[in-house]
Amino acid sequence: MFELREIDLFLGHRAILKSVTVKIEPGRFTAIVGPNGAGKSSLLRVLAGELRPRSGAALFEGRPIHAVAAVHLASRRAVLPQSSQLAFPFTVYEVVRLGLDSRPGVSPADRRIAPAKALERVDLAGFGARRYQQLSGGEQQRVHLARVLCQIGEPVEEGRPQYLFLDEPTSSLDIRHQMATLDIARDFAHRGGGVLAILHDLNFAAAFADHVIVIHDGRVFAEGTPAEVINDRLLAEVFGVPLRVGETPPYGTPFVLPRPSREGGRQPSD
Repeated sequence: MFELREIDLFLGHRAILKSVTVKIEPGRFTAIVGPNGAGKSSLLRVLAGELRPRSGAALFEGRPIHAVAAVHLASRRAVLPQSSQLAFPFTVYEVVRLGLDSRPGVSPADRRIAPAKALERVDLAGFGARRYQQLSGGEQQRVHLARVLCQIGEPVEEGRPQYLFLDEPTSSLDIRHQMATLDIARDFAHRGGGVLAILHDLNFAAAFADHVIVIHDGRVFAEGTPAEVINDRLLAEVFGVPLRVGETPPYGTPFVLPRPSREGGRQPSD
């Protein structure tokens, strides 16, 4: 389990996170929501071991995260950032294969097979020989999702839960691939891994997450199940706009809601 206990994070003289306490537990898909600048990505980076808080405790399985060897941490958690820049003319296959560098004990056969399986999982089968720079933004984002899936392996490895940290994983994707990405994340969690995802779409957070943490002004404003957290009062206070939960728009106005699959990523046929 990853855990923050009463942490404060400063960048320069500015307080980014204030007395934050959260737990990222295995077997649960945790979504972090909140307005821009609230501290969501900074919270994820503290949990990932990329930022060290000024005070409080940031822990992984009871140990300070900064005391865990980087190679061990990389073998237990994979991070999908908001954006990734590559200056070299890598092929898609080469980018995805980079994820295997953090996994100990990968056999030569698995090193050949795993990238292709990961690309198929993110709907990029047959893209391995293409140049990464020639892909669309959404395709590049899915390449990096395949890379982190290669890095982390199965949700539970040798009896130990693995973790996926996803920072706005659906930002460049069309609706089909947004839902497919969140299906992958939810499946990972429900098979025993831990997932933390920063999401801006509240409908997606409500539909896919088991647990929602609302960050506002650097603090945990609320947390709980989607039904407990996502309500009119909270959304109005946090986002500063009047929103109504559970009500359809005026007659004749189209609206689209995600309908997550319940069986292995397949969408209902009706």
